[in-house]
Amino acid sequence: MMRLVDFSYEQYQKALRQSAGAVVIILPKAMSAAPQDVVRQFMEIEPEMLAMETIVPVYFAVEDEELLSIYEQTRVASTSQGSASAAEVLLHTATANGFQMVTSGAQSKAVSDWLITSLEGRLTGLGGEDLPTIVIVAHYDSFGVAPWLSHGADSNGSGISGLLELARLFSRLYTYKRTHAGYNLLFFASGGGKFNYQGTKRWLEDNLDHTDSSLLQDNVAFVLCLDTLGRGNSLHLHVSKPPKEGTLQHAFLRELEMVVESQFPEVKFSMVHKKINLAEDMLAWEHERFAIRRLPAFTISHLESHRDGLRNSIMDTRPRVDSKTLTRNTRIIAEALTRVIYNLTEKGAPADLHIFTEQMQIQQEQLESVMDWLTSQPRAAQLVDKDSTFLNTLEYYMSRYLKDVKQHHVKADKRDPEFVFYDQLKQVMNAYRVKPAIFDLLLALCIAVYLGVAYVAVQHFGLLYKTVQRLSLKSKQQ
Repeated sequence: MMRLVDFSYEQYQKALRQSAGAVVIILPKAMSAAPQDVVRQFMEIEPEMLAMETIVPVYFAVEDEELLSIYEQTRVASTSQGSASAAEVLLHTATANGFQMVTSGAQSKAVSDWLITSLEGRLTGLGGEDLPTIVIVAHYDSFGVAPWLSHGADSNGSGISGLLELARLFSRLYTYKRTHAGYNLLFFASGGGKFNYQGTKRWLEDNLDHTDSSLLQDNVAFVLCLDTLGRGNSLHLHVSKPPKEGTLQHAFLRELEMVVESQFPEVKFSMVHKKINLAEDMLAWEHERFAIRRLPAFTISHLESHRDGLRNSIMDTRPRVDSKTLTRNTRIIAEALTRVIYNLTEKGAPADLHIFTEQMQIQQEQLESVMDWLTSQPRAAQLVDKDSTFLNTLEYYMSRYLKDVKQHHVKADKRDPEFVFYDQLKQVMNAYRVKPAIFDLLLALCIAVYLGVAYVAVQHFGLLYKTVQRLSLKSKQQ
């Protein structure tokens, strides 16, 4: 048993090498209360724990009084054994209380018919049929070493919150003819993002390969993916191929730079170029799924590297998202996007023009409430059923602002599955207080000694009694 504050990878490996019956890692009730160096260390270890194959079951449990009491008793017992004499160790071993941990439930087995669900909705532009389309994407699922504890606040609750706020803002702009732009806006909340963006992969296949009428087939201006927007004073535009000057992608990059420089000078903005490495099992960012299909795409994030442990950690909880930072980053994206869609720079609009003000301002309270809702439940892909309350609520929310909102489902190929999910992700562990086996042995030995002494005493008493009787008879005869 290990508490998070005392956890280290060396101790974890040692427990596995010693063929422990199981490893129980005890997490604090409030992750935010854990020291930041402990949190960062665990986030760095998580990928290694997931990659390591072991036959020893590993459990995660949130601390409570009973569990901490068991932990303290076992810790004190192991500590005393290390510093005591042999006789003291033997005595302590014989008299100490032990615990037998038993889990309920059957052995985990693969779930063959699980569906990954994504949601799409749109705002149709004004004028003509061949309008350019801007796609805004964010994956909603979370990931971590323990699915039931994966709440994915920054990754990627912040991205989904930003997507929903953009949907709200542009739905209002598209309501009035005067501000109804000549761009189609397609919003996509993708599932399976933590499993190599499987929801996006199948959505692209269905729209590009298996249908004749799709906004993705016509005139895609660019695809904007939102990922981890809730922390820090940096924003990075991740691209697989730098946008060419004169394209709409380049115009968006230029507008982002201008908005940041003129309105948010405290933010450090940069473009990060990384080629797609098809030799790797996992893609780095979601925009790479679109780039593979030759659609211009990029991801905006406060993270400079896709390898940051925050993206796949049970430590990514609600307190790690700063509401003011998320509001600011959403506003930067909204301002830059609006300037591109309405061509405001070419029309002479000043760089420091604040578009979203007063009734059209970014609503921090709205973003906070959405974040609170998203992080109130684990959103690991293997927990989000197609009929789940979470998806129904997300679909309802998107339907308030978008048209033609519908679900899109992905099922793993039975012959060559891209992903396999298992059941029994959450189990009940019962602790039974027991005495060690040596206690029974010593008890049996004590009983045997007692019976032996009693037998000898009885035998001696019988001899003594007979001797007394003989002496008594002799004295009478005399």
